[in-house]
Amino acid sequence: MPIFNVIKDWIRQITEVGLLLVALFIVVQILFGKAWFTAADVVANLIELIKSFGENGIVGLIALVIVLWLFANRKVD
Repeated sequence: MPIFNVIKDWIRQITEVGLLLVALFIVVQILFGKAWFTAADVVANLIELIKSFGENGIVGLIALVIVLWLFANRKVD
């Protein structure tokens, strides 16, 4: 159905923008420090996310593999 393709394209584009913004905030925070962008500590949040995967043992590893698989299998037009 064409409407579902349109919705999937919108979600894909929003996800791309989100990933690009995360990458941008990481670089800005590394270059200028946490004081430059006080609204969110992106690097600390990513570290906490990675720690949570590690603390959950095999379940965390499986969840990490699923997340990586979802991002790796994206179609880029």
